[in-house]
Amino acid sequence: MRIDVLTVFPGMLDGFIRESMLKRAADLGRVALHTVDLRDYTVDAHRTTDDRPYGGGPGMVMKVEPIISAVEDIRTENARVILMSPQGQVFRQSVARALAVESHLIFICGHYEGIDERVRLLLQAEELSIVDYVLTNGVLPAAVVVDAVVRLLPGVLGGEGATEEESFSDGLLEYPQYTRPVEYRGLRVPDVLRSGNHAAVRAWRREQAEARTRERRKDLLQ
Repeated sequence: MRIDVLTVFPGMLDGFIRESMLKRAADLGRVALHTVDLRDYTVDAHRTTDDRPYGGGPGMVMKVEPIISAVEDIRTENARVILMSPQGQVFRQSVARALAVESHLIFICGHYEGIDERVRLLLQAEELSIVDYVLTNGVLPAAVVVDAVVRLLPGVLGGEGATEEESFSDGLLEYPQYTRPVEYRGLRVPDVLRSGNHAAVRAWRREQAEARTRERRKDLLQ
């Protein structure tokens, strides 16, 4: 998979793509992750990527030309262009799984007050939002989506089935997890998890997942 992240602050992603799971995915050849500095696609001496909004109002709006030029330069035939925006579809695990089978993803990160609407219209870009709040720019939301997608690629987490039993994989929150020691400060690992009875363990985990979801995220049960 190839992933391109378009931003005016590429340095925000440097550490993110060189550590932990994303580095492993790159080393395995599962993903080629690139940051694209939108300033490289400007045509003026000041490398301007934003301007005042028509109609007045606070803040600045990202210009259409650098973004369109950047996307047209790197876009492959099957690329999906995604605009990170608080107005977009809410990003969920099901969306991550759908994106994980793509060959090329292009993320456009907004900054300042917003992005010229012609970017969305000309590129027919999809819009994604991670939650119902506004951040300074779209880099962090893009990083969240990239992380959620790349970890689903085969072999990245180091074991088959590693992503199958976790929160949201089957519409439920994940069951409680335990490891050594058996007892710590009066709290013991449930006996069923040490019983060796795999059917009983599966039943306990399902029961716990359903109970936790009812308690914390009833909306998922709808």
